[in-house]
Amino acid sequence: MKTQRRYSRGKPTTKKKFDHSSNKSGGPSRHRGRKGPELNISSFINKADNSNVKEEVFVADNAFADFALSPKVLNAIKNQGYTAPTPIQDKVIKPILLGKDVVGLANTGTGKTAAFLIPLVEGILQDDNKRILIVTPTRELAVQIDQELKRIANGMSIYSAICIGGENMNGQIRRLKQKNHFVIGTPGRLMDLLKRKALILNQLTTVVLDEADRMLDMGFIKDIQFIMSYMPREKQTLCFSATMSKKIEALINNFLKDPITISVRNAITPKNIEQDIVKIKDKKRVDVLYDLLQQEEFSKVLVFGRTRHGVENLSRTLARRGLRVESIHGNKSQTQRSRALLKFKRNNVQALIATDVAARGLHVDDITHVINYELPENYDDYIHRIGRTGRGVCKGKALTFVN
Repeated sequence: MKTQRRYSRGKPTTKKKFDHSSNKSGGPSRHRGRKGPELNISSFINKADNSNVKEEVFVADNAFADFALSPKVLNAIKNQGYTAPTPIQDKVIKPILLGKDVVGLANTGTGKTAAFLIPLVEGILQDDNKRILIVTPTRELAVQIDQELKRIANGMSIYSAICIGGENMNGQIRRLKQKNHFVIGTPGRLMDLLKRKALILNQLTTVVLDEADRMLDMGFIKDIQFIMSYMPREKQTLCFSATMSKKIEALINNFLKDPITISVRNAITPKNIEQDIVKIKDKKRVDVLYDLLQQEEFSKVLVFGRTRHGVENLSRTLARRGLRVESIHGNKSQTQRSRALLKFKRNNVQALIATDVAARGLHVDDITHVINYELPENYDDYIHRIGRTGRGVCKGKALTFVN
């Protein structure tokens, strides 16, 4: 039987059998009193040896040309390097073009953003009066959607406005007074703009609720209800989520009309992410992390902590030891977070230290490792964290520190 690798005290060793006996949270002592379900550490690990299992190769039912897209859009798709639709693109582009309400269930890194942007851009080329609102859980995701929109709609005279917290509101109000086909924003800032009557939604034709499960987990349900109350009854609603929870079902029942539900989710734990634990024994947790980051294979690492203060302290400690690191958390301004994320994307830093909330919707290519320096609150958060690596067809590794 093929041996598995376990990381202990920063140095990999081999073992023949994994110990599944631990079911404690394993986090630092200051978190042990927190309420909530304890995590079963054994559920984090890839226990099966899939080395002899043939992966099923997806073959799209459609080519992009089959969707009757305009030459401009087809050319933009080609320039983006898209050769064939991903599973979610293959299934949702046509119903979106037809104006249907859609619920899309897909894992992260599956081309979901392009899946709704491509048909929405096409719709605007056919009717310049269409107006679209995209609601996202985080500022970073809003910025990334806008960047992808600009790539797809390059040279098409399609305009957008970003409305997110942490940025100057007066500048956003001025931008909203201009022509915008797309408004992309986070719930809190969109609510503020609606209350100021700076954002007018009575001409809205389509609303996209992106990463809806995350927005609900972050307590945005009342914000979403408030925003939706300003929209016309007749509109197209698109809801994208990684999970179909009771909360999502309630959201769908309240806001979507006869939706088409399309699920292209893989197994809850992606097969292309190798998972293991790092046992913290007689060394300090920060020393173990430092030892790992000294290894050549840890070239682009996302490290998760649980608190803003802890993340900032960890980042400063590693920086003092000579490592190239940055941090993102709620205490940082949007400008600081954007700057840190850009450095990470451009490989100017080796590691990005983040809290769960700050990393919602964070899409960065080629992350080699995700390290759970501190345990997440629950299993859903764990799945979200490790999904930052192994995106699409790429391979990734996720390590979880336990006592």
